[in-house]
Amino acid sequence: MSTLFIECFSGLSGDMFLAAMIDMGVPADYLSNELSKLHINEEFHLDIKQADKMGIFGTQVHVHLHEHQHGHTHDHHDHGHTHEHDHGHHHKHEHHHHHEHRNLHSISHIINDSSLSDEVKKTSMEIFTLIAKAEAKIHAKSIDEVHFHEVGATDSIVDIVGAAICLHYLQPEKIVATPIELGGGFVKCAHGLMPVPAPATAEILHGLPTTRGKVQFETTTPTGAAILATIVDEYSTSFSAPTEKTAYGIGHRDMEIPNLVRMSWAKTNASVQAHRLLQCNIDDMSAETIAPVIDLLLESGAQDAHFTPIVMKKGRPALTLSVLCNQTQEEALKMLLFTHTTTLGIKSIVVDKTELQRTFETIETTYGKVNVKHAFFNGQLVNSKPEMEDCKRLAEAHQIPLHQMIDLIKVAILQNSEVS
Repeated sequence: MSTLFIECFSGLSGDMFLAAMIDMGVPADYLSNELSKLHINEEFHLDIKQADKMGIFGTQVHVHLHEHQHGHTHDHHDHGHTHEHDHGHHHKHEHHHHHEHRNLHSISHIINDSSLSDEVKKTSMEIFTLIAKAEAKIHAKSIDEVHFHEVGATDSIVDIVGAAICLHYLQPEKIVATPIELGGGFVKCAHGLMPVPAPATAEILHGLPTTRGKVQFETTTPTGAAILATIVDEYSTSFSAPTEKTAYGIGHRDMEIPNLVRMSWAKTNASVQAHRLLQCNIDDMSAETIAPVIDLLLESGAQDAHFTPIVMKKGRPALTLSVLCNQTQEEALKMLLFTHTTTLGIKSIVVDKTELQRTFETIETTYGKVNVKHAFFNGQLVNSKPEMEDCKRLAEAHQIPLHQMIDLIKVAILQNSEVS
């Protein structure tokens, strides 16, 4: 399993993410060619170069915006405040981008009308939608009513779609990040001085681990926050897997700490992941009323959910409801448990779960096509299992008992592996 580990000790911005991904191995020409599929080349160009912060060298990305109505080119550095009315441009006079009032609907057209892959389109729109929802809530408007710079500006389109392009080029199977440093102090925007983190950043990062106050600047922008909130599978303060490569995305601000994001690439054959086991004992709900809660938990992202009959004090029959989830899902699933059960308390236990690497294959048998799941441990095949729905379908079609059809298909799987 390939894992991307992101260290956010100095926060994250959109251009820092792009820079680190290029430093990790995404070809700059590939990124530029893919971005050209958006058909907004006349609005920007990328400047990618080597740079350093406090002696640490890596890649730095500049998004140069073409300001036609001013007759000059403007540099976008996504290192400062990126609230809807401010892009972190530290100049004494205002600039008005010719596409600054794009909303989510118009951006959706730009992305979905492009020839980018479906995966890149989907990830890009997830990130944009997260920012749009945050801004809409802050300003008490619907998503369709929000016309704001942070979503609509060309630099944000480049940062967000570029992030999706890079992510799907490298294709990590898992992404782990450290708690996200937000910075501190105040930042100047169109509304005046606002506290760090910016309202949109705070809204986007609800439920995710953060740290604050390392420096008196804004270190994580709404764009950086939305990228992390969309792509990260797990947050951890430690990472023990052996790494193969380290990359650095260099920011544009000089601070007391290095303004950069560090990424590491690791590969493991079996994935040992830290999960949360949520448990509560319930003595005043029946199995019949808890069963729908199990379905709701699974639909809401729980990896597993089940209940076990127990006997509590005074010989009272009860149930233990157990839910397995990752760290980012914990708070949402706790709220669901408190809302839909009568429990007054939930235990949260850190557990490790070792997952086998899995691949999928469709094989042709005498009875028809069957989807097969293969499981590997340390590179060795340990199990191959046909999909049960396929077995049921073929058993019914050929009027063969299901248990016999399963045995016949297992023989076909074995024969297929011997041929391979």
